[in-house]
Amino acid sequence: MHALRGVDLQIAEGSYVAIMGPSGSGKSTMLNILGCLDRPTEGQYFLGGDDVAQMEDDILSNVRGKRIGFIFQSYNLIPQLTVIENIQVPLIYQSYDLKEYMGRAIELARMVGLEERLDHRPNQLSGGQQQRVAIARSLINDPLMILADEPTGNLDSKTGLEVLDLIDKLNADGKTIVLVTHDPKVGDRAQRVIHMKDGKIDRDITNR
Repeated sequence: MHALRGVDLQIAEGSYVAIMGPSGSGKSTMLNILGCLDRPTEGQYFLGGDDVAQMEDDILSNVRGKRIGFIFQSYNLIPQLTVIENIQVPLIYQSYDLKEYMGRAIELARMVGLEERLDHRPNQLSGGQQQRVAIARSLINDPLMILADEPTGNLDSKTGLEVLDLIDKLNADGKTIVLVTHDPKVGDRAQRVIHMKDGKIDRDITNR
């Protein structure tokens, strides 16, 4: 049984796309392929002009680290690290000079409203603050695309709206956003909503 079947999809640079559908519809597999976490068994996937579908693991890992930013429902912060260190984690994986990027990391912390919390650890932050760290982390490498998997799933309504406002701003500033959600209200914020069903695109709706 195929998780995805015959999917043909183009995502324009700078667009904001929501992927929706019931459990088992193929949303997570789609996101994993877009994020270079999984590779399709057939077909092609062009990211920034390069076909990444058949790349070797080490090359694919490098592409993922430089071109994709991830925002997860469970934040995926490292408990032992401070806010500023968590923001810098993708740089460590790419063997970048942390000192060279310190100014950018601080600026991103300021952008998400955490400039006063740089030395705090995740257990000293609220859920909303942890997700803000995750958003800043997703931007540190200036990726081509940000993938958000149920980014408000663990947050209360008010905090969730604040996080979505931040994501809206990222898109307004030119970032490509692909977001998986079960919530129609979250999907309505996107320019385009792709509904998955049984591993296929069931509907592709343009909101604006």
